[in-house]
Amino acid sequence: MPSARGDAAGSRRGRRNDPDRRDRIIDACLDVIADVGVAGASHRKVAEAAGVPLGSMTYHFSGMDELLREAFGRFATSVSDRFVRRMDAVADAPAARRAVVDLILEDVLGDRRDLVLTHELYTLAARNDDFRSITAAWMARSRAALERHFDPETARMLDALIEGLTIHRALDDRSRDADEVVRAVDRVAGGA
Repeated sequence: MPSARGDAAGSRRGRRNDPDRRDRIIDACLDVIADVGVAGASHRKVAEAAGVPLGSMTYHFSGMDELLREAFGRFATSVSDRFVRRMDAVADAPAARRAVVDLILEDVLGDRRDLVLTHELYTLAARNDDFRSITAAWMARSRAALERHFDPETARMLDALIEGLTIHRALDDRSRDADEVVRAVDRVAGGA
């Protein structure tokens, strides 16, 4: 008959056999939020979406706030990574302006899931400093990428333009012309 210690070790071994469980929970949390919002997310829904026992939630996270911080931190980093890659891939101001247009039209608006997650994060950040620090780090990283090609003031304006156009285009009930984005970026960034 195994000792209590042996059972605990067996349990720990089981967890080691699923080293990606914590990451799956974080990814599932984002999926649940995209589907039902932060208000509708629960440990039970996230555990079900991740395909893990409910007890895994409290093993890996002290509570829903910690899970939300981890999930939104991962989300913000993944979006800013795409932003940085786009801006790193260009060599001059015209290409940088085009990259900003592509960010707005393809990276930010191209995926409804990311749009919903962004708005859910903004809502949390408006009320809670822990989430505001996630958005502040995201904006700082985005601006730093823009400042590789634009002066700091223009970078701030472009960052605000990206956010604003994204919100307007997402919530507008009529289709918008992509050239409108090109014109807006050119006006802010001094293009043709």
